[in-house]
Amino acid sequence: MKIGIDKIACYTPGHYLDLKTLASLYQKDPSAYYDVLGQEQMSMPTPDEDAITQGANAAWQILKNEDCSQIKTLYFATESAVDQSKSCGMYLHRLLNLPSNCRVIELKQACYSGTFALRAAINEIEKNSEQKSLVVMSDIARYGLGSPGELTQGAGAVAMLIASNPKIAEINPDAGVYAEDAMDFWRPNYRDEAFVDGQYSVRLYLKMMLKAWRDLQAKRSTELASMMSFCFHLPFSTIAEKAFARLSRKEEQVITDKDMATKVHPGLQYNRLTGNCYTASLYQSFCSLLDNDARDLSGTDVGLFSYGSGSMAEFFTATIQPGYRQHLCSDYHKSIYHERRELDYEEYKKFYNFSLPQDGQDFQCPRLSSSRFRLAGIKKHKRLYETQKSAE
Repeated sequence: MKIGIDKIACYTPGHYLDLKTLASLYQKDPSAYYDVLGQEQMSMPTPDEDAITQGANAAWQILKNEDCSQIKTLYFATESAVDQSKSCGMYLHRLLNLPSNCRVIELKQACYSGTFALRAAINEIEKNSEQKSLVVMSDIARYGLGSPGELTQGAGAVAMLIASNPKIAEINPDAGVYAEDAMDFWRPNYRDEAFVDGQYSVRLYLKMMLKAWRDLQAKRSTELASMMSFCFHLPFSTIAEKAFARLSRKEEQVITDKDMATKVHPGLQYNRLTGNCYTASLYQSFCSLLDNDARDLSGTDVGLFSYGSGSMAEFFTATIQPGYRQHLCSDYHKSIYHERRELDYEEYKKFYNFSLPQDGQDFQCPRLSSSRFRLAGIKKHKRLYETQKSAE
């Protein structure tokens, strides 16, 4: 029985900062960001957006014409949670009007947890092929102003409907995994900004990718040349090029510029515009590949590498299904990525420095988001979300 991605959609906030603005501020050549990092823009959430509204807006695109009665589990994967106890997914459960006989859980393992959610959803459907699962990954990457990590901030979400006989991609059962306790990236409870050891994190990412790849090879005969395309976790876009080059060298395969352009670059286009989406970034890359690769990928295998700092890695493959293009949200993605408003530096700082009251006092968020779901405010320590009818 085939199980995999039946529907998939991305979301990113409607405002962004172009990295040329930071290049001018820090007296750098923009090519240091555009070419070395592979980043052009970073999405910035407004004060009435958070990981929950992002996830709800992504999920709405795949559920608005869907019979949701067969959705029996909602997994919400994030490292941008808003509560130490209540799952972010419970807010989505109400906003999306999901069935009451639906399990809801939030998952955390840095940027990896969305992949575990995908695996858990597949395991459930193996037991009951009639049911479906909703996997939502949503994050806001935030580092200190002026810090090296500032250039790799970003925001976004991906929602996937997982089902038997999927319309878009079958997730193949074998996967290579590797885990190692490390401190390459972390954010203590007392901080809003993460700590990151950038150079160490890149080295660890590449090491763990190779370990996971070897574990996959040990479980099944897998050849690099058999894969039409590759998608990687993307803290910044050029790490995918480094990863593909490193993997090819280990497999003693010579790669050309054409190989890089056809097998890797189609999956980088959205990340270049949004920056790091943490849990969502691998699957945003997958959307970018499906939307932007001019080749017909039907029947081909895509290699996917998922990485979460701290650290956890998984290498697996997906087989693209015939007729997949008919079920994509490509037009929607084109609109959200290309119709955003650019911020100047002062506007960016204002968004960055905004924070909700820390004492739980009643507060109404300024109405800046034009998306369907927004954070309305706080009342008696409770977060309030609303649906904007004008966004329909």
